[in-house]
Amino acid sequence: MFSHIFVGITDFDRALSFYDALFEILGVESRFCERDRPWAGWQSTGQQRPYFVISKPHNGQPHEPGNGQMVAFMANTREAVRQAHARALKNGGTCEGPPGLRPEYHAHYYGAYFRDPDGNKLCVVCHHADDEESLPQAEPAPYNP
Repeated sequence: MFSHIFVGITDFDRALSFYDALFEILGVESRFCERDRPWAGWQSTGQQRPYFVISKPHNGQPHEPGNGQMVAFMANTREAVRQAHARALKNGGTCEGPPGLRPEYHAHYYGAYFRDPDGNKLCVVCHHADDEESLPQAEPAPYNP
């Protein structure tokens, strides 16, 4: 469905550190990084597409996070969701909803919401049950695009 997802940033080095740390948890590999341009892209192992790309806006205007936009990344386990959320906050992200079940979406939806250092809203979600017996059910995250 997607060729690539492009997310605007303001500080390339800060954004690169944030996304490198996040994608390490999710097993997403760096595919290119051109500091002089500046832009970088990541991709799931063994896939041709889609790419996730960060860069300053091409039109030279300041970056502003979109209202109502969010990118959600899949995790293989609920533990990976928890680790990704913690890693995001450790690397300058802000919490928009802690890891937990959100049955209003479906019975096994386990997600966490946060913003990157530039204010772009992100989610990490696992769509299946782990072999964990007692999982916390998160308070519904306030809708704050």
